[in-house]
Amino acid sequence: MNAGKSTVLLQASYNYRERGMNTLILSAALDTRAGSGKVASRIGIEAQASPFSSDMDLFEFVSKHHEQDKLQCVLIDEAQFLQEKQVWQLAKVADQLGIPVLCYGLRTDFQGNLFSGSAALLAIADNLREIRTICWCGSKATMVLRVDADGTVIEHGEQVEIGGNERYVSLCRHHWSQRETGL
Repeated sequence: MNAGKSTVLLQASYNYRERGMNTLILSAALDTRAGSGKVASRIGIEAQASPFSSDMDLFEFVSKHHEQDKLQCVLIDEAQFLQEKQVWQLAKVADQLGIPVLCYGLRTDFQGNLFSGSAALLAIADNLREIRTICWCGSKATMVLRVDADGTVIEHGEQVEIGGNERYVSLCRHHWSQRETGL
């Protein structure tokens, strides 16, 4: 959270398009914070995206787009919401269609557990790059806590609850384990 993942994704897409290359941006259908079919950054830039759901065959979806309009890159926002089989489908896009696939998302949830999409990406991705943000103490933030409107830490609940700064606080592992939000 708050590392600029969507900003980096939008910049990458812009760089391809600036050179006359086509990109396909996909974002999780369940994340409608910016509106359905949109990727938006907190700094105010946005782009249209194709929403993906958990039952979508992403290899087939990308293949059809590629047949219609040759793609040079596929970019995935909120990649933690991919299913394991979809990560393998995206690997097939890279391996069989020769299209780079760039995935942006969180590694763990508010309880410190891997998302299934993130676990699959960690297992089979060709390359991993961490986009960093900082904890309130100034250390690298690697974890997030879920909080309520009063800033009280929420310990239990569904793994997925869409929200931004009003619901989640980015923390270093030490402050995450101590439940010290700095709020």
